[in-house]
Amino acid sequence: MVESDARPTGAVSMGQETGMAATTTSPDYLTTREVAALLRVRERKVYELAAAGEIPCRRLTGKLLFPRLEIEAWLSGGPADAPQERTPAPDVIAGSHDPLLDWAIRESGSRLATLFDGSLDGLERVGSRQAIAAGMHVYEPANRGWNTDHVAQRLGGEPVVLVEWARRRQGLIMAPATAREVRSIADLRGRRLVQRQAAAGAGLLLQHLMAAEALAMDEVDLLADVMRTETEAAAAVALGRADAAPGLEAMARQFGLAFLPTIEERFDLLVDRRAWFQPPMQRLLGFCRTDAFQAKALELGGYDLRDHGQVHWNGP
Repeated sequence: MVESDARPTGAVSMGQETGMAATTTSPDYLTTREVAALLRVRERKVYELAAAGEIPCRRLTGKLLFPRLEIEAWLSGGPADAPQERTPAPDVIAGSHDPLLDWAIRESGSRLATLFDGSLDGLERVGSRQAIAAGMHVYEPANRGWNTDHVAQRLGGEPVVLVEWARRRQGLIMAPATAREVRSIADLRGRRLVQRQAAAGAGLLLQHLMAAEALAMDEVDLLADVMRTETEAAAAVALGRADAAPGLEAMARQFGLAFLPTIEERFDLLVDRRAWFQPPMQRLLGFCRTDAFQAKALELGGYDLRDHGQVHWNGP
């Protein structure tokens, strides 16, 4: 088909990831003030043009941003929505850590680098051209769905595709002794709990489930250290540093730990459409059609691949 410590491993250096020098001198997106200076008008006029749909723009959390290449085409008299040459992103898969995805990237020989630091982090990296793809599992309570609204809000006008990777059993990873006493989310009160980064889908889901059980975050003992991947979260429990961690059945099985399921989640890959057809992604996608891939999912446990490859969002 088509989360690591403070310095994620397996990817390129931060200087390589962000292309900081190029961004400083030639930003991909302009602010309202910058566009007003460019057009030599007041900012109010820029807002009026955007509201009337007369100037290319994106809206993110209430803020207007203007794609530089589209603004240049608009100023030159060409159609604002004409295809523009996009800066190629590095061959990096960012976003949420998934054991099956991590394994497939290596086993396929795709030579894709990884930078797993949470679903929302991956969404931003794809949007800012720092990665060609990102794993996502962000629960959206309003529609009881996954990922789509976040992609539509952040990348609604971008040529990206959101494709299902797998359904996964998400829940609480615990030591066997703890599992005999913890039968629900509410039973976590007063216990040591693994902390995930703010951008992690597992952490966001846990907050929602705790709220549903009227369990406040200050009623659990969060570890001071942030665990950024599924592996780190499970390892913290296995080493006795925490009583429980939000995580996957696959990781509980790998560490010989108990597992309390809470929800079946949808894990998607958000992929730049151009990168989809390039050799690194094609090697990964081709490998996912093999018997070895299916066998590994079965071995890990907690995966349902029946809708693997189903498209849930396709940008313009």
